Amino acid sequence: MASFQNTTSPTPFGIFDSEKDFILDANSMVTFVKRKLGDDILSVELTNKQVWMSFEEAALEYGRVVNEYQTKSQLGNLLGNDLGTSGDDQTVNNDIVDGGPRGAESKFPRETLEFLMRKAEPYASHAGVGGSYNIYSGSITLVDGQQDYNIYTDMSFTKSDGSSVVAGTEFANKKLRIYEVMHYSPQAAYRFFDTTSAINYLNNEFAFESFTPETVFYVLPVFEDLLRAQQMDISNRVRRSNYSYELIGQNIRIFPKPTVQTAGSKKMYIRFAPPTDGLNPDIADGHIDGVSGLHNIPFNNIQYQMINSMGRQWIRQYTFALSKEVLGLVRSKFGSIPIPNGDLQLNGSDLLSQAQGEKEKLITSLREMLDSLTYDKLLEGQAAEVGNMQTILKSVPIPLGKVITIG
Repeated sequence: MASFQNTTSPTPFGIFDSEKDFILDANSMVTFVKRKLGDDILSVELTNKQVWMSFEEAALEYGRVVNEYQTKSQLGNLLGNDLGTSGDDQTVNNDIVDGGPRGAESKFPRETLEFLMRKAEPYASHAGVGGSYNIYSGSITLVDGQQDYNIYTDMSFTKSDGSSVVAGTEFANKKLRIYEVMHYSPQAAYRFFDTTSAINYLNNEFAFESFTPETVFYVLPVFEDLLRAQQMDISNRVRRSNYSYELIGQNIRIFPKPTVQTAGSKKMYIRFAPPTDGLNPDIADGHIDGVSGLHNIPFNNIQYQMINSMGRQWIRQYTFALSKEVLGLVRSKFGSIPIPNGDLQLNGSDLLSQAQGEKEKLITSLREMLDSLTYDKLLEGQAAEVGNMQTILKSVPIPLGKVITIG
């Protein structure tokens, strides 16, 4: 019988053909499969290459299922990462074909909040506290008695090179998004507690950490100062000011009518931004070209030598089921073989039915095992373990002056 290492192209894809462990098991698999199918008594219509093909397919199927569940656990920590280097290039019709992304199938990545931070970027951008897109500051020169202005033709802004340009010219055929119109009455001094207390004005002026309205001493947390300042700012804009504006289409109408004594002496400033392109942020980001989903996560075929005894036994059982399927297909081509005084009935359909059931059972058992081993399931198990341990420790007598700790 020809051995695996002495056979030319023993498997269709040749992915594991150079691994010593795979070669040794491949030779043993021929004996294992044929004996289980009764070859010692009745010849089995399977070639060595057919068994080796099933063996390779079983190893690939095992790696595929395992990588799927690794993806469920790790995808959030790998999005945007480098795709990895390809180490499984193949030669097809004298052309080198890239084998695809690889490099992370045998690694345990660190947990990151990168996915969460990226999901939060749009909200940060709209709040004006970060994000990946620029917000521009433009201005409209007010005209005495004129209330209506066109944002696209009347508003201009300064570019990074120092030149001034009209917004509609720079962002032609783009709908501008207005974030803030700086049109309100001058902001009043912050007033804390007593509006007539001179100490409050001193506090605002000199940034005292604490202040004393009248004879009572107060120490306030910083966040209270911020909240009070914001409250006063909104109060002044809403309750004590008749300054307002309306945005309708391209136009903005301001109230009251501006009074401009000298032409060009007053400007109203507007914070705005053009539409955002998720693939072309204003801040260069190479992660856009990195991992984007299941299709290019850097998981390659798991090396056979890295698979432990549990995985190899699953592969052996799956190889047997695949070989039985191949034998069933071969025997199904001929329902019976004529022999003297009768016909020899072949069991092709029975083999196919058995093989299908065995394959489904093996895949189901592997998926059920991996379902319980995803990272979130491991956390649930550890949390339950801690709860059970605390319950047990409650019934343990503790000597005086002693303590039992967990951790």
